[in-house]
Parts: sequence; structure tokens; C-alpha cells
Amino acid sequence: MHNKPIVATMIGDPCGIGPEVVVKSLVLDDIHALCRPLVVGSVESVQQTVDMLKYDVTVRRVTDVEGVGLDPKVIDVYDTGQLDPKYITLGKANAECGHASAAWLKEMDELALAGKVQATIMGPINTDALKMADKFDAVVGVEVGKTYLFLITGPLRVVHLTDHIPLRQVCDIISPDLVYKALRTIHDDFTRWGIPNPRIVVAGLNAHAYGEEDTQQVAPGVEKAKAEGIDVTGPAPPDSVFRWCIDGKYDVVLCMFHDQGHIAVKTWGFVGNCAMILGTPYIHMSVAHGTAFDIVGKGIANHEMMLTSMRNAASLGAGTGFYREAATA
Repeated sequence: MHNKPIVATMIGDPCGIGPEVVVKSLVLDDIHALCRPLVVGSVESVQQTVDMLKYDVTVRRVTDVEGVGLDPKVIDVYDTGQLDPKYITLGKANAECGHASAAWLKEMDELALAGKVQATIMGPINTDALKMADKFDAVVGVEVGKTYLFLITGPLRVVHLTDHIPLRQVCDIISPDLVYKALRTIHDDFTRWGIPNPRIVVAGLNAHAYGEEDTQQVAPGVEKAKAEGIDVTGPAPPDSVFRWCIDGKYDVVLCMFHDQGHIAVKTWGFVGNCAMILGTPYIHMSVAHGTAFDIVGKGIANHEMMLTSMRNAASLGAGTGFYREAATA
């Protein structure tokens, strides 16, 4: 019986560096010790990448998850024929690859909802290709009050209460109920992933967390969560909370808006970070970089973000917490 989680990774747009960072992560690191990896996408694209990198591995087409991810010398590619390989035009977006990317995301979603894989990862997609294919809505996005962008870079973990919203509107959107729902989601998801009673700190909206929004719109939501036994502190000074998380005082920061969290994450460590959507029915991660058409086919793409995504997806999918904790336990 195979008890390791199956982690499905979609290659991203095959015209970009997605296939390269996926293949490098599978070959250059012992991912198989953490999970059973499954690649979702074009078997021809993966084979082309393996040949370019001159790796001694076999690429195998599969249409089911039975027996996948067991041999480190074999890359299993879930390929149901969504893309004619003649449309793999390296470094150039096209509608066919945009359509295939959307189809692969849907297939990966279906596998996860059916319980056939325990975590999913989206490789770098190309928005122009998706728009050409009229499939831009295929990407899992953030819905205020239901799902949340979650960024991870080493010990710093940041959940965004709001994401791509003008700062002027953030003050009106924040409410005690919105804050409470986010805290409930963080607590429940972290607990399910093997982090019991996670320590959460909430960043205030204003400097020093001193303002009407903090006392009237943020604090009541925090107090409601506390009353239900959630280990949460705040609202706390937003210029300090990220350092506290890095130092291990808290497991995660709930920030109020996009740049409040992104600036901290990208300053601490951009290379090797990863992202996920919190509040979805299953673990869904992605890398924070694009398709990098300018370096496609050169074999120089940095795969650390994809590797971090795979490691965390495997650890969370196994219910053993984040990769750092699982590795040092």
C-alpha cells in the first residue's frame, strides 16, 4: 500500500519555462521521498524538456493515477490529448496552448475533487494565451470573504485579507465578519494540515494599529475568533508582525491588503517562495513567477519556487505541516 500523497503539478504554458522548472524539481531533488509526483500536461512537452536538459529519465504517458509516482527515474505525465504538439511554439503565446492550459487546470481540479490526488500545483501560465483562448477565468482566483491568497517564503507565511483592491476601497471593505471568517479559515486549514492550534497574528491597517478601522473593524473580528478558542493576537503594529513571524513567535500573519503582505514577502526572500489559495476544498499551490519567454529553451530557469511548492504541497498533503517543520521534526 502506498501511503505517500499524490501531488499533481500542471506544467503551465508549454511555450514557457514551466516544463523546465517542473522537470528540474523532479530530477534534481528527492521529491519522491515526500510524495508520489504526477505531472499534468503534454507528454511531448515534458519529453522535449528532458531531452534539452539531457536527463536520464523516462517520460511515461498515463491517463489514471494508479501506480504513478513510484519510480524516481520515471516522470508520469497525465495526458489525455488536450494539445497537438505542433502548437508548442517556445517563447511565443498562442490560443491553442492557452486552451490546453485551461483544460489541464480543469483536469487537475477534477482529480483533486475526486480524492485521487491530495494536492495540486499550477505551473506558470501565460495570461495572453489564456485571453486568446477566451479561458482567462480558468485560473483559480481570490473571492473576498471566501478564499484568500497565501504566500510562503521560508518561515514567513502571510495570508491576505484582501488582494487586488484599490487601497482607498480597503477601508470600506474590512469588517469584523470579514476578519473573523479569515481567521476561522486559517485555523481550520492549518489544523487539517497538521498544525494544531496555529498561532496567528493580525496586522493592523494603520501605523501602530492605531485608528478607527483597527478598533472598530478589525479588533471585534479578532475578539470573536478568540472567544472560539482560536490562538490569535492583534491587531498589532504592521511594521513588526512580519519580523515576529520570521522569528518563530507566530505561525502566520493575516495582513489587510495586497502590498502590506507582498512587500514583506518579497523583501524577505523572493527566490524560493510559493503561493496558494486558502479556503479551497483541497491544497492548491502555484509559483510566483511567469513564463519567462526570453529564456525558454536555454536550460537556465531557476526552479526553486516550483521545488518549494512541491515540498510544501507534499508535506501539507500528508498532514505533517509545512515542509520546514516536517524536515526538522
